[in-house]
Amino acid sequence: MTASDTDELHETPLADLHHALGARMVEFAGWLMPVQYRGIIEEHRAVRERAGLFDLSHMGELFVEGPQAAVGLAAALVSDPRTLSVGRAHYSMICATDGGVIDDLIVYRLAEERFLVVANAGNSQAVSDALAERLGGVRAVLDDRALATALVAVQGPAAVGILGPLTDVDLGRLRYYAIAEGAVAGIPALVARTGYTGEDGFELFVEWAQARPLWDALAAAGESGGLVPVGLGARDTLRLEAGMTLYGNELDRTTNPYEAGLDRVVKLDKGVEFVGRAALEKVARDGVGRRLVGLIVRGRGIARHGYPVWAGDRRTGVVTSGAPSPTLGHPIAMAYVAPRDAEPGTILDVEIRDGRVPAEVVALPFYRRPA
Repeated sequence: MTASDTDELHETPLADLHHALGARMVEFAGWLMPVQYRGIIEEHRAVRERAGLFDLSHMGELFVEGPQAAVGLAAALVSDPRTLSVGRAHYSMICATDGGVIDDLIVYRLAEERFLVVANAGNSQAVSDALAERLGGVRAVLDDRALATALVAVQGPAAVGILGPLTDVDLGRLRYYAIAEGAVAGIPALVARTGYTGEDGFELFVEWAQARPLWDALAAAGESGGLVPVGLGARDTLRLEAGMTLYGNELDRTTNPYEAGLDRVVKLDKGVEFVGRAALEKVARDGVGRRLVGLIVRGRGIARHGYPVWAGDRRTGVVTSGAPSPTLGHPIAMAYVAPRDAEPGTILDVEIRDGRVPAEVVALPFYRRPA
């Protein structure tokens, strides 16, 4: 990467810290981001066994406020944010008229008339533009604070013990997919019990300039317990084990929620006309032409994004994500395949280099944290 390349990239408020920590930096969705510090496997295992600290300030934070914010979002998204209680969140999507996914999102209800919509970094502007258009006829205001809001996450079984002494938010009462306003190390923050790792943990939204003191406070609190900084590499293997989709891999504008097994997100009966409804009603009625499945590679080789998947002599689909699983000890993948090949226990073949390697279809997720 040249200096001219990095000049065109956004940097998070923690960029200097990442360099000081020896992170390997890469371009990701228009941002310069740490892909790893000590190593992907070590960072992955730290999150599963103890805790990891993530800089997620590349994500897009879009605030929607006004007396018709809830109904406006219900018409803009496939979910129904009107059903959220204050302080709760849900997973959602914003779709095009043909049902294709523009982005997958988390929607938080901060107050009766105030919501936070968190978009993926690479789609933040597209989501902002689409929401601005779709909210145009309702009494609601969109405030795009993607470049003013930092996001730091602590994830793993030790997350509660690390964050608890630093915050005035009662973490014992903060349920999964809930959010509360409070302070962390004296810094005003929105504290959300959400994450993208398959572990318990928290995502902390603060003003841009507060990212470094927040990070330093968390790092100091977790040092004795084995907290480590974690880059995008381990974040990807963690979410893959947890069966969580990644936009650009499992989701894109050619994919609808039903193909991805996320039809639970689509509320066709919410009584509000929303963008993409007609197309998604047709998919719900007629069925899908492919399904997202988990694969365990039973031979030697790693199934990578884009590798063909075969059922005998018939090409049935394509791998969307794949990697060796540090937790399970064998290669795993997600792939789209024909519905008739999607039953768990089915043995397919993944084309790896010049050969084919057997892979077993399994139900997602590959990993669930211990109860």
